[in-house]
Amino acid sequence: MKKLFFILFLLNVILVSAQQNLPSLSNDRAQKKAEKREKINQLIKQEEEGALIYQKQSAFGFKLNTDGWGMFYEHGKYKTITKTNLWWLEFGERKSPKEEKVPTLTSSQGFLISSSYIFGKINDFYYLKAGLGSQTLIGGKGNKNGVAVSAIYGGGLTAGLLKPYYLDIVDATTGQSISVRYTNNDNQFLDPSIILGKGDYFKGFNEIKFVPGVHARTAIRFDYGRYNDNLSAIEVGLNAEYYSQKMPIVLLNPYKQFFFNAYVAIVFGKRK
Repeated sequence: MKKLFFILFLLNVILVSAQQNLPSLSNDRAQKKAEKREKINQLIKQEEEGALIYQKQSAFGFKLNTDGWGMFYEHGKYKTITKTNLWWLEFGERKSPKEEKVPTLTSSQGFLISSSYIFGKINDFYYLKAGLGSQTLIGGKGNKNGVAVSAIYGGGLTAGLLKPYYLDIVDATTGQSISVRYTNNDNQFLDPSIILGKGDYFKGFNEIKFVPGVHARTAIRFDYGRYNDNLSAIEVGLNAEYYSQKMPIVLLNPYKQFFFNAYVAIVFGKRK
C-alpha cells in the first residue's frame, strides 16, 4: 500500500512539473518567432535604406567567357559602408576562336562509331587564378525589390596549364590505331585521312606544363538578392591575362601571350 501511495505521489509531482514547464516552452517559441520576425524587419529596413551591412561574404560563381568558361570562389570582408576587400580563386579553360570540330566515322567489329576532334589542336589550355581586389558600392537597392550595383576590380597571379591534346590516328607502318600527342610532326595533326578521332580525354594530365602569368579583372555586379544576408547577382566584366611565354593551342594560328576577353557570370552566396 505504501508503494502505491509513493508511485501516485511521484506521478503527481511529474504532472505538476510538466504543467509548469508548458508555459515556459510556449514562451520560448513565441520569443524565437518574435526574434525571427524582428530580424526580417531589420533586413527589410536596411534594404529600404539602400545599405548592404555585413561583416563578411562568401560567394561562388560560374562564368561564360568570350573564349571559354570559368568557375570561382570569392571571399569578401566589409571595410566601410561602400567598400569591401576581396580575394578569389578561379579555375577555367581558354579556347582558341579558330577551334573547329571535325566529325569522323570509323568501323569497329562491324559497328560504325561516330566521333569528332578539333582540327589542328595540340593543347588544352586551363588556368588557375588567385587574386586580390575591392568591391565598391555604386548604388544601393533603394527598396527591398531593388538592385544594388557595385564595381569590382583587382588582379593577381595566374597559373597557365597546358595539357597535351591526344589524337587517335592510323599508324603508317602497322595500319593500327595509335594515340599520339603533338611532337613537331604537323602531318599527324593536319592530315584528316589518318585521323580517327580525339584520344582519351584523361590522357595527358600527367604531362601538364605550367606557365606562370598575371591577370587583371574589372566588372560591374548587379545584386538582386531579397535580403542582405543572401547574395544573388549577375556580373559582367573584362579579363586580361599575360603569360611568360606564348601559349600554343591550335596549329596554323598565331600563339599569344596576352589574352583579353569579356564575360558574364552568375554569382550566389551568403553574407554574415
